[in-house]
Amino acid sequence: MRRIPLPALFVTTALALTLGACSGGSGGTGGPGGAGAEEPPARISVNLTGTKAAPGTPVVVKASEGQTLKQVTVTDSRGGTLAGKLAADGASWTSERPAAPGTAYSVTARIGEKGSATATFGTAPADKVNKLSLAPGKDTTVGIGQPLSIVFDHPVKNRAEVERHLKVTTSNGTVGSWGWMQDWSGKDRIDWRPKEYWKPGTKVTLDADLNGIDSGAGGWFVRDYTTGFTIGKSQVVKIDLDAHRLRLLRDGRQVADVPMSAGTPGGEKASWRGKTVLMAKEGTINMRSETVGLGDAYDKMVDYSMRLTWSGMYAHAAPWNAAYFGNANKSSGCIGMSDANARSVYDQVQVGDPFEITGSDAKGTQALNNGYGEWNLSWAEWQTKSALR
Repeated sequence: MRRIPLPALFVTTALALTLGACSGGSGGTGGPGGAGAEEPPARISVNLTGTKAAPGTPVVVKASEGQTLKQVTVTDSRGGTLAGKLAADGASWTSERPAAPGTAYSVTARIGEKGSATATFGTAPADKVNKLSLAPGKDTTVGIGQPLSIVFDHPVKNRAEVERHLKVTTSNGTVGSWGWMQDWSGKDRIDWRPKEYWKPGTKVTLDADLNGIDSGAGGWFVRDYTTGFTIGKSQVVKIDLDAHRLRLLRDGRQVADVPMSAGTPGGEKASWRGKTVLMAKEGTINMRSETVGLGDAYDKMVDYSMRLTWSGMYAHAAPWNAAYFGNANKSSGCIGMSDANARSVYDQVQVGDPFEITGSDAKGTQALNNGYGEWNLSWAEWQTKSALR
């Protein structure tokens, strides 16, 4: 019988597959050769090969011509699995997420009814790794003004790509949007703010599926992040700089109204106006004027300190300023109260409560990145801060 040579393309493809992946054979009959002929060995090809494949690319697995993929599993060396989808014709499978840097992967494919094939590959390690910090803390309860905030260790050039992998889920379908800025520290930052203040009891979850995403100049992300928090009581602190009063409202009802003295108007000692958010309850701390550019004006241990901005604006006890409570603004920029009133407010407020500061005795509106200043933007203005708009 005369031997008929196989087409050159088939020979080349089979050779490439043999070099690029280990394959397992399958038994059975009824293959292309007709009744009683053996099925061809199950073979696959993978777009990523070797031990230093480029990360950041989805894994694509293909079956040999004439064969059909039934199931594909891609696992990494740490036991994680890459989810993916089969093409409608079963000729290929593509992972939903890219391969991460510095990771070894194993591929197992089921072909036809009985056949199977395997392959392995590894990706090159990241030359630079980007990490992030999350606020608020995991499993915390915060006020209705608290944004979800992410600060990156290194610059993020691929902002749109990173933002696509940040998924916020809420228990009640809260509408919100991401917004990019430069943090007070100088690092890149992105916050998620609701359209309006949160509803009490809302549960919020962030899934940052960033493993394998290239941030650009700042390097690769090599892990995923997740956090979650709950919205507590509906509380708003209203500060009137001109009337020298601080009022605490809970569920719209006033529960405290205390006299105070804010920053001295007409210069750098004036307070900021606008909507800010209580960043932290810091208790008793040392406040020194040199740290905020005011020379040697003061160096005091201050009780019931509630931080409102990164630039050093607090609400706190200021018994040394008692003569001005309720009638004049004579502080170095903070909201000062008596010991008793400061303690009462401190005990009732929660991190994330909005502080709405109004009045003409101010040096301007708090900047976007000076703490949490996003509530000073309209919803339309805030949406423009997203890289996906």
